[in-house]
Amino acid sequence: MEGDRVAGRPVLSPLPVLLLLPLLLSRAAALHPDELFPYGESWGDQLLQEGDDESSAVVKLANPLHFYEARFSNLYVGTNGIISTQDFPRETQYVDYDFPTDFPAIAPFLADIDTSHGRGRVLYREDTSPAVLGLAARYVRAGFPRSAHFTPTHAFLATWEQVGAYEEVKRGALPSGELNTFQAVLASDGSDSYALFLYPANGLQFLGTRPKESYNVQLQLPARVGFCRGEADDLKSEGPYFSLTSTEQSVKNLYQLSNLGIPGVWAFHIGSTSLLDNVRPAAVGGHLSTARSSVPLGRSFSHATALESDYNEDNLDYYDVNEEEAEYLPGEPEEALNGHSSIDVSFQSKVDTKPLEESATLDPHTKEGTSLGEVEGPDLKGQVESWDERGTRSPAPPEVDRDSLAPSWETPPPYPENRSIQPYPDGGPVPSEMDVPPAHPEEEIVLRNYPASGHTTPLSRGTYEVGLEDNIGSNTEVFTYNAANKETCEHNHRQCSWHAFCTDYATGFCCHCQSKFYGNGKHCLPEGAPHRVNGKVSGHLRVGHTPVHFTDVDLHAYVVGNDGRAYTAISHIPQPAAQALLPLTPIGGLFGWLFALEKPGSENGFSLAGAAFTHDMEVTFYPGEERVHITQTAEGLDPENYLSIKTNIQGQVPYIPANFTAHISPYKELYHYSDSTVTTTSSRDYSLTFGAINQTWSYRIHQNITYQVCRHAPRRPAFPTTQQLSVDRVFALYNDEERVLRFAVTNQIGPVEEDSDPTPVNPCYDGSHMCDTTARCHPGTGVDYTCECASGYQGDGRNCVDENECATGFHRCGPNSVCINLPGTYRCECRSGYEFADDRHTCILITPPPNPCEDGSHTCAPAGQARCVHHGGSAFSCACLPGYAGDGHQCTDIDECSENRCHPAATCYNTPGSFSCRCQPGYYGDGFQCIPEPTQRPPTICERWRENLLEHYGGTPRDDQYVPQCDDLGHFTPLQCHGKSDFCWCVDKDGREVQGTRSQPGTTPACIPTVAPPMVRPTPRPDVTPPSVGTFLLYTQGQQIGYLPLNGTRLQKDAAKTLLSLHGSIIVGIDYDCRERMVYWTDVAGRTISRASLELGAEPETIVNSGLISPEGLAIDHIRRTMYWTDSVMDKIESALLDGSERKVLFHTDLVNPRAIAVDPIRGNLYWTDWNREAPKIETSSLDGENRRILINTDIGLPNGLTFDPFSKLLCWADAGTKKLECTLPDGTGRRVIHNNLKYPFSIVSYADHFYHTDWRRDGVVSVNKHSGQFTDEYLPEQRSHLYGITAVYPYCPTGRK
Repeated sequence: MEGDRVAGRPVLSPLPVLLLLPLLLSRAAALHPDELFPYGESWGDQLLQEGDDESSAVVKLANPLHFYEARFSNLYVGTNGIISTQDFPRETQYVDYDFPTDFPAIAPFLADIDTSHGRGRVLYREDTSPAVLGLAARYVRAGFPRSAHFTPTHAFLATWEQVGAYEEVKRGALPSGELNTFQAVLASDGSDSYALFLYPANGLQFLGTRPKESYNVQLQLPARVGFCRGEADDLKSEGPYFSLTSTEQSVKNLYQLSNLGIPGVWAFHIGSTSLLDNVRPAAVGGHLSTARSSVPLGRSFSHATALESDYNEDNLDYYDVNEEEAEYLPGEPEEALNGHSSIDVSFQSKVDTKPLEESATLDPHTKEGTSLGEVEGPDLKGQVESWDERGTRSPAPPEVDRDSLAPSWETPPPYPENRSIQPYPDGGPVPSEMDVPPAHPEEEIVLRNYPASGHTTPLSRGTYEVGLEDNIGSNTEVFTYNAANKETCEHNHRQCSWHAFCTDYATGFCCHCQSKFYGNGKHCLPEGAPHRVNGKVSGHLRVGHTPVHFTDVDLHAYVVGNDGRAYTAISHIPQPAAQALLPLTPIGGLFGWLFALEKPGSENGFSLAGAAFTHDMEVTFYPGEERVHITQTAEGLDPENYLSIKTNIQGQVPYIPANFTAHISPYKELYHYSDSTVTTTSSRDYSLTFGAINQTWSYRIHQNITYQVCRHAPRRPAFPTTQQLSVDRVFALYNDEERVLRFAVTNQIGPVEEDSDPTPVNPCYDGSHMCDTTARCHPGTGVDYTCECASGYQGDGRNCVDENECATGFHRCGPNSVCINLPGTYRCECRSGYEFADDRHTCILITPPPNPCEDGSHTCAPAGQARCVHHGGSAFSCACLPGYAGDGHQCTDIDECSENRCHPAATCYNTPGSFSCRCQPGYYGDGFQCIPEPTQRPPTICERWRENLLEHYGGTPRDDQYVPQCDDLGHFTPLQCHGKSDFCWCVDKDGREVQGTRSQPGTTPACIPTVAPPMVRPTPRPDVTPPSVGTFLLYTQGQQIGYLPLNGTRLQKDAAKTLLSLHGSIIVGIDYDCRERMVYWTDVAGRTISRASLELGAEPETIVNSGLISPEGLAIDHIRRTMYWTDSVMDKIESALLDGSERKVLFHTDLVNPRAIAVDPIRGNLYWTDWNREAPKIETSSLDGENRRILINTDIGLPNGLTFDPFSKLLCWADAGTKKLECTLPDGTGRRVIHNNLKYPFSIVSYADHFYHTDWRRDGVVSVNKHSGQFTDEYLPEQRSHLYGITAVYPYCPTGRK
């Protein structure tokens, strides 16, 4: 944030200056638009179609391009600032998501771009012209000195010219004038590929775009810049990727910075014939005119640090840094762990004991040595005489003498090999690549040498520093310290504040607060922000001659850090004691000293002691010589950065009558500082007034503050041993009605002042500035100053508001954690079952204690007879499983058949631990309920004709052979077709063809049912569209239930429509009751289960509205009139009758993420999936919850969808982890793969010889043939959002037999 410019030059943090220096020295001017590579239709460019989500036709490259380890011959260019080696999915599947993408991506500016209505254009081509190849070669050689012989044979260029961001159309609103221009160039020599991203000055006018489907209209996502390899072969790991930007500021800095010396130009090695796990960015130091490196080898540049810093074009000229004082992050770009480089690009180096002149660089691919003096730099002079084109910006690099922009760096003198190593930048040898320490798995290691003054340079969060002032051996591949058993940052950096970095010294480590924060390193608070204190106060006092006791009353303090005001309130102290404590302003004065406004060269108490110290006060009152002792103990910062403090008051104080007020004049006192102690002694007068009474008393106070200091860091020679605290506007008041004792003081800390003529004081030092209470005041010359909002706030410095990091996504809370916004900051909290890792923002699974039930040390009966119940620690109990009796240690089988559990019309069969029931002949059902078989009627004409033709066809007709279609009563269905063909016609009740109804392929006749409907029917609700007769699919999509009819097994996509719209709902699970023609669904937004009839005029009815959190899967048993559902948050499986009554919990243990559920009503089995990432499984039980067992728990990943086919008796599931569609018999045998390349299935249903599943990658319904396993069709609704549940609706109830 840029503050008010009152003082002329802006106040700049030194770190960005040092990091930027190598870039600024090589060239100060940004890339001019005319310096882009030439483009335009006269150069052979193709023009991408206008639109919001367009993709080019495939560009078949004349020569393959290497990207990571693979070769590609096809490229696609997309509207949204991206190039890929395959066609793009819908933009909703990638444009609003962070890296990585699940397809190969080269992204110079990935955002939601829209070129509709002439708002810019996108051009692309393959190019082999010498001018383009020559310029590309010079850029690459400048950024990669080891590739000095790189000579590209072909290049691919894509240019986005004056393109705009997608904007919602609003009546009367003009489109934004913010337009972007940028370019990507891919160059290859057949073995290595490089990418150049070019951003001209003022070419990035918008830095991000808003999600189309965001409920938070203020949310803006910064553009993503980088590379992704796409989905890896190993489905449990992401493909490698490289991300260069994470915030709007880092996007803005793309055209102000560079990694090869010209602001706005970025170069990357992106592919090779040898194994390339990750993209390598160019090393800072190459430039375009000379052979000398602008930075000594090994002193590379941290892209993330520079990109995340705040620069603007106005302040780039204010840097004035001595070359010898400049500090650099060492090392060359190194491939990130696991192939992932996300935002922070780590650079590491190793100490080399050889002289610089004896070192040579080796190209990793050619293995050819290249000295620093032989690196060829590009010469931009006279490349092309004219690259102009009428009507097209066809730029050419101007003839600028780049030599004038290049710095003159002298090679450091050589050093003998046997000399001890002193790290740069103080003249030591340059690190080589021979002795790199292993990269820390979580943080970037920065090797630095601090000057003797102990000056520390703040770094970004998540970085710790390792100082090299110790003697370091370099004969092995890791650094070895001579100091024995000392504590180092590697194992102790978690002791530092989240806003601090850790530095190793000769005898141990110390913590130092980052820039814009202050404290002692272990406790750091943002500069300029208000601070809060919470605590408890206890006391044993004698007020006059009256004893008074109080325990743990509340203390709260609020401190305005940028002007030194401190307000303290203590509640519920008994009146005599509260009145007597009025003169003791030092109780609240402690916070004044702690957060006092600092004058130049001075530090307040928190800068020294942090949030852990002890404050002792001894106060003697005069003339009575009453004495009281006060101890205040600071106990650190709580999760919301509130200081926690305990106060204890013991002794005697003078009695002060009620209604008297205390007045204390402004005062000054001297604080004396030693190693870890601060002392001060002073006398103070106070007056007590009531009406005309005015009495003056006094007390003498001795204060002692002790705290811990880090003794490993060098002492600060300039810190004063005495400082003066000036206290103004002292205020003390007790309100008897509220029972609150209040203190207020305004404090400044500074050097000891002598009486002299007053001189003008900068408003930052006396608190008279106009900055917001949540802003820092930066003093300028004289009385000038600027205001800057504190960290965690945004605004112009005079008005600052809290920045909600949780809403904007700019937080560091990892997976399995919750971000909680706080004023000026945020907090991460782990979800249940997780705890913080050492970095304090990543949540890891809590390791469970030893469990006798899991390790087998229990004494329960065998697992098939009893279960072991763990009670924590080594305690457990045993319980016999259902079907067995005993004490859990010994269990015997129960003969359930003697208990008459089966239906009277069923036969019972006892088995070990269980039993089974089978309906007797003449009945059907599961044995618990047996229903008489329907009375056998003689076959109808339709049924006899059907049976004869099937016998004639040999039992299985061809797809084009006619088979009569009969309904449940044996009547001809109104629509008859030739097999699975589109040749259909209508028939009457006797099966005779109705003349004039025979259809042509692609159309279906409108056949009239043989049974007439009622004459009058109620009018349906406006948002309910009843379906027509026939078989169809119902799917859920957000707040809608969609209707997709089938013609045979084909999707009738042109007849699809919305069946039901439920505003405010998120409908997930869905199933159908074929008996009453009712559709049932779960709603995770409303936390309900509802139903609606498919008859005209039916109204939705909620049947379960309590005890649900995230109901997902739903299954209907049309025989027992029962429904079953899963709740993925409650981790339960429940059942109820179809009206919601007789609800019961079937299972509530050993479930983590239950999702899909299916029922086999004929055989009485229930099946469900649990996509627990650690142990996914598919389980089964009987419909009353008995005989629970795991059916499948191997080779599955994320079993989202589950369906049971009553005709084939197969249980089938769609797995979004393994990408497979598989089936098995109900007992888990006969498992086979139907399809092994699904996208991202969610729900699945079986009908006839097809499966239909919803897919989150395609946002549609996909059909798969059961026998061939091939995709046969897909339906993509016009509305772009995820589809969830799916079910098939038959015109009859499916029948089956065991």
